[in-house]
Amino acid sequence: MTCFAVGFAVHMTHSPSVPLTTDPAGHPFVFQTAFNTGSAEILDTVYEPDAVFVRRDGVRVSGAERRAANGGILALGQPIKVMPRQVHVAGDLALLIVDWVIEGHLAATATDVARRGEDGLWRYVIDNPFGIGTP
Repeated sequence: MTCFAVGFAVHMTHSPSVPLTTDPAGHPFVFQTAFNTGSAEILDTVYEPDAVFVRRDGVRVSGAERRAANGGILALGQPIKVMPRQVHVAGDLALLIVDWVIEGHLAATATDVARRGEDGLWRYVIDNPFGIGTP
């Protein structure tokens, strides 16, 4: 993903390796596809640049720390399967409640927030993969 500023707006371009979606209900599946490439760089393209990731211990991280937190889960070397439960949209924001499993390793219900960018594509703003299980 490349970001550049024009005036006060930040414009993002996206690598076509894992296409983003114009449908917020499809964003968890975009995440699944990106995760299952095994590439932290590709996975990071489903996030806004300043997006927050809530680690299992409840600590909120962004930027390089977000990539490292996701990298720890990617290091399991197993695919993820997502099963969206609920999608609630208000304008350019979406609340996503998503069950997910990495067979034999991790399973939880995520509580995530995505935002539609100026390009019409959805990206995570808050990724809380362990949802209410987070302290």
